[in-house]
Amino acid sequence: MNDAIKAYKIPFESDLGTIEVKFDDTTLRDGEQTAGVVFANREKVRIAKLLDEIGVHQIEAGIAAMGGDERDTIAEIASLGLNASVLGWNRANLDDIKTSIDCGVDAVAISLATSDIHIETKLKKDREWVLKSIREAVAFAKSHGVYVSVNAEDASRTDVGFLKKYACAAQAEGADRLRFCDTIGIMEPFRTFQVVRELRQSCGLEIEMHTHNDFGMAVANAIAGIHGGATWVNVTVAGLGERAGNAALEEIVMALKYTEGMEVDIDTTRFREIGEYVMGAAGRRIPAWKSVIGTNVFAHESGIHADGVIKNPKTYEIFSPDEVGLERQIVIGKHSGSRSIEMKFAEYGIELTKAQASEMLPMVRNMAVELKRSLFDKELLYIYNDWVEQQQAAAEGNAAG
Repeated sequence: MNDAIKAYKIPFESDLGTIEVKFDDTTLRDGEQTAGVVFANREKVRIAKLLDEIGVHQIEAGIAAMGGDERDTIAEIASLGLNASVLGWNRANLDDIKTSIDCGVDAVAISLATSDIHIETKLKKDREWVLKSIREAVAFAKSHGVYVSVNAEDASRTDVGFLKKYACAAQAEGADRLRFCDTIGIMEPFRTFQVVRELRQSCGLEIEMHTHNDFGMAVANAIAGIHGGATWVNVTVAGLGERAGNAALEEIVMALKYTEGMEVDIDTTRFREIGEYVMGAAGRRIPAWKSVIGTNVFAHESGIHADGVIKNPKTYEIFSPDEVGLERQIVIGKHSGSRSIEMKFAEYGIELTKAQASEMLPMVRNMAVELKRSLFDKELLYIYNDWVEQQQAAAEGNAAG
């Protein structure tokens, strides 16, 4: 493991001591396993560099056993001299592991299913075969001097007693951590906390959370696992991943920082930039309503909200937009108030009184309803010009009368 890896400390104590958390990003492996997503080789290298630049501890570079471009790209990433550890993903197969090691990675993930449904129907084996296989795979990897993460695929549906045996068998051969995989996103935070806590206490092996978002609880489950004693979190940029995706890097980091009071050393100001690059490479767009890095996170239309943010951003924003590479927007539409109108026109160099803004507000709302959306700057200026003409006509009418 790279000596430059830093630990983040959460300032709450458990009976296991102070909890430290590290981030292992799997955008290049699980993220690319999103249906229909393929990264070009240069994109994978660029993503690895970006993740390293912001301070991610470990980068899961891909599956070397696929050969071809995948193997070449993993080798290129491993040769970059990154501060982050570079990890290759493998089945519990000695040839797979050797192929990863030959690429120059300093860490390997060895993945094997542990739930009965996977063992019996997918692998067509039994529990003893699983234990034997993981022992052999870990021993082989450790004999080559690499860091070893042992993945328990479908851990969330695995008998806890057997999961303990699996973890302890891997630890006995020198495994460095256990990846608890909620492969189908079936866990909920309270059960996650209990299971991870029990696992952590059973043999002391470090635990990594790998959570999927099938029920929208990937981030919550990852944080619950941390409370239970997990010291690693497996994440992807923008939550990219199979089916409903994985726990999002930016969501985990900001949640730990603001809901747990954690000191975070990652450069969060580049989250939007990295999100745009990764999602663009994936042929996707970041939804406007996406947590943390969606543009709507700092877009305010409702009159009450906009007025509050104008007076003090902290009324409706937990953190400032520049902290994640975004900008605040006051959107003018059906739900806007007169204060928003005043502020928006001030941007155009037009100073309105409160009474003038109130007079224009019905015109703004009528157009927004007619168009079924918020208004563009040009449309607001059209409304202003119409309003000015109305004022002039009224003044002329009064003078003539």
